[in-house]
Amino acid sequence: MATRSKKAGDSRLIKKYPNRRLYDTQTSAYVTLVDIKNLVMAGDTFSVVDAKTEDDLTRNILLQIILEEEAGGAPVFSTQMLSQIIRFYGNSMQGLMGSYLEKTMQSFVDIHNKLGDQTQDLGAGSTPESWAKMLNLQNPLMQGLTSNYMEQSKDLFVKMQEQMQKSPTIFSGFPFPAQANKTEKE
Repeated sequence: MATRSKKAGDSRLIKKYPNRRLYDTQTSAYVTLVDIKNLVMAGDTFSVVDAKTEDDLTRNILLQIILEEEAGGAPVFSTQMLSQIIRFYGNSMQGLMGSYLEKTMQSFVDIHNKLGDQTQDLGAGSTPESWAKMLNLQNPLMQGLTSNYMEQSKDLFVKMQEQMQKSPTIFSGFPFPAQANKTEKE
């Protein structure tokens, strides 16, 4: 996919037509999901809209890319993890779950970036083999980073629980206290 120079902060607009084709308005060319994946990998900002209704389809396209990646090779998500995520839909904790996963992912990205900076100094690339070698050589470092990551994740979850306890209005629609009193009296 050819790219033209763009101003900093410009977001690329991709239109999805009824024939399922994706059209990049910046390059004036049809693109594929692989091209959009490359935009994601490059850190480019973009949005995908339905050409007719102008509905935002960006999340749908990103989910399609994830589905294709999960189907072809080494999946990131286990069946158990996907099942647990599905169970949160419609649950009162759904909004908190999304926020928690987003912050946890950001912590993981930060750790990955720290490791990436260190591997550049070692001359290691980003292949799975070079990562395995680097992790074997720096096992204590990796253990420390993983421990930090897990501690941050735990702290984030504890903070979310504290916020929920401080905000009883979230659960004001539930009859927990009144129901407990009724059962004690009966």
